[in-house]
Amino acid sequence: MTGTAFSRGPGVAFPGGRPLPVLLGMVHLRPLPGSPGCRGDMHEVMSHASADLAAIIAGGGDGAVVENFWDSPFHGDRVPPVTVAALATIVSRLRDRAPAGFLLGVNVLRNDAASALSIAHAAGASFIRVNVHMGAVVSDQGILQGRADETLRLRRSLGAAVSILADVAVKHSAPLVERPIEQEVLDLAERGMADGILVTGPRTGSPVDPERLIRARRVAPGIPLLAASGIDPDSARLLAPHCDGFIVGGWIKEGGRIEAPVDRDRVAALAAIVRDESGRAG
Repeated sequence: MTGTAFSRGPGVAFPGGRPLPVLLGMVHLRPLPGSPGCRGDMHEVMSHASADLAAIIAGGGDGAVVENFWDSPFHGDRVPPVTVAALATIVSRLRDRAPAGFLLGVNVLRNDAASALSIAHAAGASFIRVNVHMGAVVSDQGILQGRADETLRLRRSLGAAVSILADVAVKHSAPLVERPIEQEVLDLAERGMADGILVTGPRTGSPVDPERLIRARRVAPGIPLLAASGIDPDSARLLAPHCDGFIVGGWIKEGGRIEAPVDRDRVAALAAIVRDESGRAG
């Protein structure tokens, strides 16, 4: 079983039939049960998540990534069952609130791909984001190791039509051994069987280096490539010719403040840039 079609090229679309390029907004969940900041009110968590999703949809976003962003400090690998249960409940309800064809993804921080895949499959999400799909990095959670072998086998055993978006040299980390980004991208695409590649800056909100994006595109023209941090209208225009879309969290919030609700007008401003790029590509 392979993931939903993510290949680049004429007539080929992202999951749900969306053409390239795409704009994916972030639904940063309030602290979930079991995390240090949790207030114990799942209704509040769900209310904020629903409002952010509605703003992304109203602003013309193509999809959203649901993430336990405020659960820090994060578990490095497997999250506890209560986190999986909370995320599965929220993602399932958000899926019911999203229109047909809207791309819904799951990221279980910091690097629990098995839980993300299981949640996505059970709740009807389209894809997962995996921060470290292959290799190993040093992060604020210690050493994180990719489990592509387990993730791909789990996807097959479940028969899950869930695509895998894999970060290359993910933010808030450093490699154990420096390798050219070209080698990292080729390994993710060929040996890790990732359905899409994400390029970020060094930290949340940090802009993507255009040169790194260009180098990644050069070696993997047949796989979707998204810029996934520090996106605003200026960087979107700069990077659009070199990628297939964006994942954006901070700038689409009210006032660009990471803790604020999503602003539909800011989503619409970025969506217009994506649509313009799509028209040029056509």
